[in-house]
Amino acid sequence: MRISYSTFDSYRNCPLKYKFREIDKIKEPKSKEAVFGTLIHAVLKYIHTPALLAPTIDQALDYFSKGWNSEVYENEMEERSAFSQGVTIIQNYLAHTKPNDYNIVNLESRFAIEIGDESTGKHIVSGIIDRIDKTEEGYEIIDYKTTRKMPSQDKVDNDIQLSIYLKAFLARYPKEIDHLDKITVSLYYVKHGVKLSSKRTQEQLDTLEKLFLEVIKSIEEEKFDPILSPLCDWCGYQNICPLWKHKFKETHTIESEDAEEAISEYLKLKSVIGEEKQKLGKLQTRILQYMEQEGVDRVFDDDGIIAKSLRKTYTYDAEKLRALLEPLDKWESVLKVDGIALRNILAVLPTETRTEVERAKVLDKESTSLSVKKNKIEVDEELSL
Repeated sequence: MRISYSTFDSYRNCPLKYKFREIDKIKEPKSKEAVFGTLIHAVLKYIHTPALLAPTIDQALDYFSKGWNSEVYENEMEERSAFSQGVTIIQNYLAHTKPNDYNIVNLESRFAIEIGDESTGKHIVSGIIDRIDKTEEGYEIIDYKTTRKMPSQDKVDNDIQLSIYLKAFLARYPKEIDHLDKITVSLYYVKHGVKLSSKRTQEQLDTLEKLFLEVIKSIEEEKFDPILSPLCDWCGYQNICPLWKHKFKETHTIESEDAEEAISEYLKLKSVIGEEKQKLGKLQTRILQYMEQEGVDRVFDDDGIIAKSLRKTYTYDAEKLRALLEPLDKWESVLKVDGIALRNILAVLPTETRTEVERAKVLDKESTSLSVKKNKIEVDEELSL
């Protein structure tokens, strides 16, 4: 299989979206954020492309203006705001950066590296590295980001994208593995003018391949369950996703109309806590039966959203945990295999040990529940099935 970091990340965020885009080949309109980010990347490449004279601010802004796409914005005000933001990013970047001061090895460097073996199967991981610099210490691998939010340093230290870029760099320059401590990986947040940098260990690079192979295995086993998250707001597949299907339903059978009446009444009753509990239970049953009939996990009404979710609680295999934690002198902290105690020490465990601890979880019980979202208040009532 051939997989890139972006498709790997897409699968981890939502396996069903990966299926729609990569397997079913259903086209998704590019978001305005993606179009904006692509143009900023192009401008930064233009600025740093080797030349006798580096581009001036005016030349960089002219390049930005010529590449601008007005069609992705909903109205003139939104477009003006985005354009102004782009101009500010370029001005601030060039105000603090002198392109000729950097020894750039490559820009938008494409790679394709092999992972796996005969037992797991051999696969190709491909991608594009925004920029590679030769520094006084060694090398720096840089990826530009145009997002508004910056992560914590801890997330940068464990960022998978930077790790796979480093692995690709080492595949091109294998002798540099002896100088791993001299190679820096960085995320440059251009909206903030901040670069967050980190190093990698050999252990992290070894774990990286396992993560990719686990995702590839899940894809090959056709595990494509949808995942509900804030990213759904930017997803172009809502109209065919089972978590959003009902929102876009235009025609209904008699049974569907009956269910919609139940949904509407259910939402109104949930606003009065403690009233008509028995009736609510009957409505929940009708709605769950309707969800099962229609193959949806969420239903929509003008008053709100009702979502069905399968809740699972886990316990841990004590013997496996002891084998993992005792050599690290952490077993005494969780002798009762307490979930809270485990969470407190997970952050300080090595990455590979954290992964093995997760694998030591065993399903304790599961239940189905409906959650109501109305006026930013969410109320849960659990039905054990």
